[in-house]
Amino acid sequence: MADITTTNAIPVGISACLMGEQVRYNGGHKRSRYCLEVLQECFAFEPFCPELEAGLGVPREPIRLVGAPGEPPRVKGTVDPELDVTERLREVGEAFVARHRHLRGFILMKGSPSCGLERVKVYHENGMPSHADSGLFVQVMREHFPELPLEEEARMNDAVLRENFITRVFALDDWKRHVEGATGFHALIQFHSRQKYLLMAHHVEAYRELGRYLGSEAHALPLEEVKRSYLQRFMAALSRPATRKTHTNALMHVMGYLKQELESEVKQDLLQTIEEYRLGHVHLAVPLRLLNHYMKRHGSEYIRQQTYLDPHPYELGLRNAI
Repeated sequence: MADITTTNAIPVGISACLMGEQVRYNGGHKRSRYCLEVLQECFAFEPFCPELEAGLGVPREPIRLVGAPGEPPRVKGTVDPELDVTERLREVGEAFVARHRHLRGFILMKGSPSCGLERVKVYHENGMPSHADSGLFVQVMREHFPELPLEEEARMNDAVLRENFITRVFALDDWKRHVEGATGFHALIQFHSRQKYLLMAHHVEAYRELGRYLGSEAHALPLEEVKRSYLQRFMAALSRPATRKTHTNALMHVMGYLKQELESEVKQDLLQTIEEYRLGHVHLAVPLRLLNHYMKRHGSEYIRQQTYLDPHPYELGLRNAI
């Protein structure tokens, strides 16, 4: 189970301006209180500004994405259209990925032509808005480091997106600590076993497909190929936020491991609490608190090891809001 005191400082990248560094085009910053006052308790932030790394300086001419729908946008100056930093930013992004494979996630600055996750404005050559895309640095990370959890700091005001991102960070950390360097299938099978119900809560079909993959064709393939394929599919599945319906399904499956051990009245209490969660009357933390209580007394080692029961530090209170 995740613990805020034993995470050993999980390395997470972050747009440098969110750390309070004065690296924005106008010499300002966008310091994030949540990142610095809450998440820094369990994450070791590694700040990075691709625009500064590309040699654009501070202060600097603002840049923006320019292009037509269906074409890769260029990154150009807003004052001098001859300023094109597309290749420089792409090279910076590729170099960053090569040096930072140890990261478990990256928190990004909203709306940035380099770091914006989505809905970044793309302009026609005539200066009129055209459509939206991701920032170029984000595009490079998605291309070369697709399993890395990405999220914008502003989107983490949404409790579901916040919990989803941090869940993915801790899941990738589990992988890197216990599977990435392993030389046999056992570590991968154990990872899949303890992540089973977390995966089910996010994407039931991916949960079934990955189970079939490990149970059949994977053993005929080279281990490193299997690990790459599994990790990308696993992290893609987790990027799909769980819903009350999918959480309820996972809760019922977990409860199934206790049915033979609990008295009828206790089982009815658990079922009622899960139903109250499904209907939106209580938060997810409520049925999970009850399940964890009975798991400690009656659960098997297998079910107690499920990361779904405690995927991130309890102190963060993430499941008190979903």
